[in-house]
Amino acid sequence: MEKELIKLLHHNARYTVEELATMLDTSETQVAALIKKLEDNGTIRGYKAVINWDKVEDGACVSAIIELNVVPKAGLGFEEVAEKIMKYPEVESVYLMSGVYDLNVVVKGKTLQDIARFVAKELATIDTVTSTTTHFVMRRYKEMNVELCSPKEDERGQFWL
Repeated sequence: MEKELIKLLHHNARYTVEELATMLDTSETQVAALIKKLEDNGTIRGYKAVINWDKVEDGACVSAIIELNVVPKAGLGFEEVAEKIMKYPEVESVYLMSGVYDLNVVVKGKTLQDIARFVAKELATIDTVTSTTTHFVMRRYKEMNVELCSPKEDERGQFWL
């Protein structure tokens, strides 16, 4: 039942305990206890709304994906630099990667210049970071398994996003 509950909450964290109990064919008490256990043991780390910032007045923001090459420290690997990077408020996500680069960092800022300044003054100056590559997000189509825009038909019958 635990895995099914996790899948349901991942799909929609706004389900009520009553709805979850019905879907899982169990009691509300059991569902509430299991949710508390998953929160207490760190399996559930938080609940968030997925926002289409293009629809929010003055909500304009710029996102970038930054690839970092890092020299890992003996005994610590990439953990020390990843923990440092994830503390910045501009940083949305940090991932250790396989392949050409080591860390993938997703950041948000008000402008392109804000992100460029953050990369130049904060990320690039970390002593174990050897290089950065910044990719600006032009448009979001889907985030956290939620479609942010749907195709629309224009007057010619052509579809666009």
